[in-house]
Amino acid sequence: MTEPQERGLAYKWIALSNTTLGVLMASMNQTIVMISLPMIFRGLHVNPLGSGQTGLLLWVLMGYTAATTVLLVTVGRISDTYGRVRFYNLGFVIFTLGSLLSALTPGIGASGEVELIVFRVVQGIGGAFLFANSAAILTDAFPPTQRGLALGVNQIAAIGGSVLGLVLGGVLATVNWRLVFLVSTPIGLLGTVWAYIKLREIGVRTARRLDGWGNLTFGVGLTALMVGLTSVLMPYRTAPMGWGNPMIQGALALGVVLLLLFLWIESRVADPMFELRLFRIRPFWAGNLSGFVASLSRGGLQFMLIIWLQGIWLPLHGVPFNQTPLLAGLDTLPMMAGFIIAGPISGILSDRYGARAFSTIGMLLSGLGFLLLSTLPANFSFPVFAVYLLVMGIGMGLFSSPNAASIMSAVPAEHRGVASGMRATFQNAGMMMSMAIFFTIAIVGLSNHLPPALRSGLTNAGLPAPLALGMSHLPPVAALFSALLGYNPLGSLMGPKILGALPGAVRAKLLAPHFFAQLISTPFSESLHTVFYISIGLSLIAAIASAMRGKQYIEELHGPSAARPPIDPAANAASEPTD
Repeated sequence: MTEPQERGLAYKWIALSNTTLGVLMASMNQTIVMISLPMIFRGLHVNPLGSGQTGLLLWVLMGYTAATTVLLVTVGRISDTYGRVRFYNLGFVIFTLGSLLSALTPGIGASGEVELIVFRVVQGIGGAFLFANSAAILTDAFPPTQRGLALGVNQIAAIGGSVLGLVLGGVLATVNWRLVFLVSTPIGLLGTVWAYIKLREIGVRTARRLDGWGNLTFGVGLTALMVGLTSVLMPYRTAPMGWGNPMIQGALALGVVLLLLFLWIESRVADPMFELRLFRIRPFWAGNLSGFVASLSRGGLQFMLIIWLQGIWLPLHGVPFNQTPLLAGLDTLPMMAGFIIAGPISGILSDRYGARAFSTIGMLLSGLGFLLLSTLPANFSFPVFAVYLLVMGIGMGLFSSPNAASIMSAVPAEHRGVASGMRATFQNAGMMMSMAIFFTIAIVGLSNHLPPALRSGLTNAGLPAPLALGMSHLPPVAALFSALLGYNPLGSLMGPKILGALPGAVRAKLLAPHFFAQLISTPFSESLHTVFYISIGLSLIAAIASAMRGKQYIEELHGPSAARPPIDPAANAASEPTD
């Protein structure tokens, strides 16, 4: 059966529904753990604020994303050769296995944490197979006139999954922390069986030799970079972060050197893993550049918003710390609503009029959203905050699906798997870098402004001056992670012995939810505004890159790619819009 015949009404919607389920499940897993960390650590009988726990906490949180990012391009390249549907199905199997193992984690204490990190990495491997192939499968299944819609729905699932994870994690973790992982198991089993029975290989497959040196340098280099970017969030000696740690500096340097060596290798091998020729296609390089910068501008946004809501805004309104995780997730729903509103609409319209205008306007609107958020005080009005998040979500929705459709439609059919992997790698790498940058800015700001605010506030609250001076050196990382995990930092770090020796009125004041939030609100808000200003600039850069993509170009409407192996950039730049 020919490819046009396979693109029937039934099959393309089967492909869309199955890949949407896969992306929803994989993206949900990125945030469901963030909200559930307090219950997970209690279930493992570990104090996450104890000595030496920061590193393990970070790897439980970020090991999944790091593993996914490292494998995306390799999986996409192999899938182009051996079948995208085959490896997509394998992704469902691996992800389901990782979810089941995580739910059944046998150990407790530090050994249980290490086991959970390993199982999370297994989930991340499965996630890489799903993310690398979902967009390629949709591009194969849908005609050019409907790809924006299909990829828009897929992108909504990705964003919706991240928000759903916050809500679902908050609900399930209160029952039993193992349900946070177990919930993915029936979804994974359903997706595995459904994909095996219904999905078919209709894309172009090309036999290629394995690029051994390319895979080695890319895998090791990106792993070193991901390890460095994750580990830099940990304190080092007296420093609040790990930028001065020689081991981390070595990992980052090794990652950069190996990735540069990887690019040199890829420019010389006959069958490269990373198709550098694709960067001769204007919509491909412009779309990936704008996607990377967009991820850099907003990748750490959800993390910072959760800290803002959990650690400051909700406690300022009297919400106990143990109730803030779920409510913080619910408070971010306006951003998801904006994405759901704009995503399908922009996808449908970009199929007709091209991606450039919608993606560019979307990034300008995202920049406006960051500008609006930068005007808010620490104790803001929630309706105003919700409107600003809605603006952000609409901007993200306008940008994402047209940008993805523009990238995937512009590449030759035989390269769709690796192109999908490259696109997802740029996005994930941007998110990881954004987390490191945003967190560094927040920690530096708190390191400068938090000690005097703590010393003054604790003294005025009735704490003895020597004790207040000692508490003023509270590590900023501990303060932020306490807020993120739903703990009152002062109660956790003083301990029952010190608290028991204080007068009842002083103790009650120190443990009130709003007290610590008031102390940290101004220092954190100043750092957060700096983050927003940087994000405004990055959004403008992403908008410029998006505008540079040229007119709409669809590869298969301009002749078979095999007839022109060099991939002629002039043809792409000069192409007229297609209807």
